[in-house]
Amino acid sequence: MASHTTRSLIDVISKTNVFFKYGSYKKIILLNSIKHVHCHRRTVSSIGDRKTNLTPNLCAHLAGRSYKELYQMSVKDPDTFWGLIAKERLTWSKPFDQVSDCDITSGKISWFLGGQLNVSVNCLDVHVAKHPDRVALIWERDEPATEIKVTYRELLEITCRLANTLKRHGINKGDRVAIYMSVSPIAVAAMLACARIGAVHTVVFAGFSSEALAGRILDAQCKAVITCNQGVRGGRLIDLKPTVDTAVKNCPSVQHVFVAQRTTNPTPMGKVDILLEEAMGRESAECPPEPMESEDMLFMLYTSGSTGQPKGIVHTQAGYLLYSALTHQYVFDYQPGDVFGCVADIGWVTGHSYVVYGPLCNGATTVLFESTPVYPDPGRYWETVQRLGINQFYGAPTAIRLLLKYDKSWVKKYDRSSLKTLGSVGEPINHEAWEWFYNVVGDGQCPLVDTWWQTETGGVCIAPRPAEEGAEIVPAMAMRPFFGIKPVLMEEKGMPLSGNDVSGALCIAQPWPGMARTIFGDHKRFVDAYFKPYPGHYFTGDGAYRSKEGYYQITGRMDDVINISGHRLGTAEIEDALDEHPAVPETAVIGVSHDVKGEVPFAFVVLKEDPSLNQASVVKELRDMVATKIAKYAVPDHFLIVKRLPKTRSGKIMRRILRKVAMEQTEDLGDVSTLDDPSVVTEVIEAYAQSKSVTSKKK
Repeated sequence: MASHTTRSLIDVISKTNVFFKYGSYKKIILLNSIKHVHCHRRTVSSIGDRKTNLTPNLCAHLAGRSYKELYQMSVKDPDTFWGLIAKERLTWSKPFDQVSDCDITSGKISWFLGGQLNVSVNCLDVHVAKHPDRVALIWERDEPATEIKVTYRELLEITCRLANTLKRHGINKGDRVAIYMSVSPIAVAAMLACARIGAVHTVVFAGFSSEALAGRILDAQCKAVITCNQGVRGGRLIDLKPTVDTAVKNCPSVQHVFVAQRTTNPTPMGKVDILLEEAMGRESAECPPEPMESEDMLFMLYTSGSTGQPKGIVHTQAGYLLYSALTHQYVFDYQPGDVFGCVADIGWVTGHSYVVYGPLCNGATTVLFESTPVYPDPGRYWETVQRLGINQFYGAPTAIRLLLKYDKSWVKKYDRSSLKTLGSVGEPINHEAWEWFYNVVGDGQCPLVDTWWQTETGGVCIAPRPAEEGAEIVPAMAMRPFFGIKPVLMEEKGMPLSGNDVSGALCIAQPWPGMARTIFGDHKRFVDAYFKPYPGHYFTGDGAYRSKEGYYQITGRMDDVINISGHRLGTAEIEDALDEHPAVPETAVIGVSHDVKGEVPFAFVVLKEDPSLNQASVVKELRDMVATKIAKYAVPDHFLIVKRLPKTRSGKIMRRILRKVAMEQTEDLGDVSTLDDPSVVTEVIEAYAQSKSVTSKKK
């Protein structure tokens, strides 16, 4: 019998050849020998200023219809609309016989019933059959200018070997597998390998603490964990395997831990540990795909809730894949040959939908960004755009606000002419960040789409595009619903608000294929959270404003609404006003109790690093700006200048901690394990104490 050997992932990292020896011959995968991907470059005139010229060609039966016609059909006759598209856009092993069976009141959501397919086949095999040497992944590693390119044929082989490895070790259809890895081709292959054999993956961001990881493994009852010895980010090594070791000590369901090698540093191996590359090298490069029912679980992804207990949001096969692929194509104007650059981590839903599943289903070339926006310098994003020829760049407002603090030269020194579309995700983008992103990064030539969606929605629900030809894009506004999305604004008593120029709770009136199906193990919690508050509607938890023109603007979480003397005001609205000050790259506003007014805003403000700035003058200007842009009652009672804001590793501001500081309850800050840098908390507490001391002396 021929021997089966493989060298580790270190070979990929070192840009050397990876050898897989099997059967009677040896195949060499040259991950570093693929030629540069060609990208489309458009002139200024073909893009237009803040205009979109995108008429979707969703499928042959719907060709030639306008956006308005398609949207109306999607909400009035969703079964016909989605049924036609699903038949043509997805590859089925067994056709579906019923488009949908939904009861939104009880949280019963089912699409494409009776149909069978395999997600990995739709993301890999169908493209290998047509263009096997097209680049699927460009791994932009932490080390600058050392990118690795992986073709669809190579990714299919890696996926099959990993899938066979899982099967050999007892992982079967329906079993749950935790993936705790930083962004890399092997992490993507792990997701697709689970999909190929019908296992359910739950990717846990490779920055969560062992306690947080253990909690997710226990809730999902994971049978295996896939991890790396270490992660690399911002020039720093991050120990992943020791975190997994600590977590699985309290997780009896875990039978195996598969360990890939991101670095050459050794890691202790225990009884349940298996060196992943060595195990993969002994397996066949072919793995028959498991036929999956449309409503079988594809993955679960944990997200925080109001109770503080993470909830496992469940997404299923066909509906999620179709929706992520369509939104990827039409929101961002993706076209064949483009290089799609979403810089999100795969540990979050943005990474699932717009790094992995959406782009790969569309046969795209997708970028895996392992580093940070400021490593080795603040030009990292834009140098990467130039080097890889990125056509669509999709990132978070948090990163944009961070880069605002630096000189424009960090952007302007790089050629960004390959860019066609810019995208914002994760939170409402403030006007200053929008204008900087659009004018400085995009040179005023790339449409900027501010996308609104959630882990629970599966993909983008509201965005400026697709739209009618020549439709405007309004800065810092999500604007238009995607196909099948019917937004409704609700007033406090649960009645829908009619007309325009109104604000309320953002709900969606009917199901769509990409939406979550349940919370793992707790469907009642799913119904209570999303369908009970406004019966007959999906409640997003967000507030929104419908403009006079009928566009939607997200005003922030409903639990981030302050009631000031009877006036309801979203903290995001105050932050947006504060962020427009040229000296202020970032703010966070929370509500604190007040004896007379009920609540008042408390603003934490980060200033640009400029020794000439007078803090007192800036605060006065900020007060005036809020009074002018919103109202006098909206002016924060308190301003605290801080160097940084406490953020999770995904870049979200942890307002819970800021609220504790403002209310002087710092003796019990709760879990801070998800913070990117816990020392920020100490800085904020010290800044508050110093500010209070100065105020007391003045009195």
